[in-house]
Amino acid sequence: MARFTLHDLAATIDARAASGGEASYTKKLLDKGAEHCAKKFGEEAVELVIATVENDRGHLIAEAADVLFHMLVLLKARGVTLDEVEAALGQRTSMSGLEEKASRKRD
Repeated sequence: MARFTLHDLAATIDARAASGGEASYTKKLLDKGAEHCAKKFGEEAVELVIATVENDRGHLIAEAADVLFHMLVLLKARGVTLDEVEAALGQRTSMSGLEEKASRKRD
């Protein structure tokens, strides 16, 4: 079986976003707007934290999958691609995490 990647998931989200079907959960999320997608992502993130605290490996894996899916939907809702996120991560790896964090602009 071929390895499923985040790029595969992003491509599926793109295809479902372009579909006109009422049967797509992804399309329904996107049609409700970025704010709704952000709320759903937050809910899933909390569920991931709970699964982590409960120390239930299967539940943690399932919730992590939900978080990744909803993160990609949220990015899609705001027109941000996985490639752009990967590029930002790539730039950060040129220095240590502590150096990178210290170099960020303060608001």
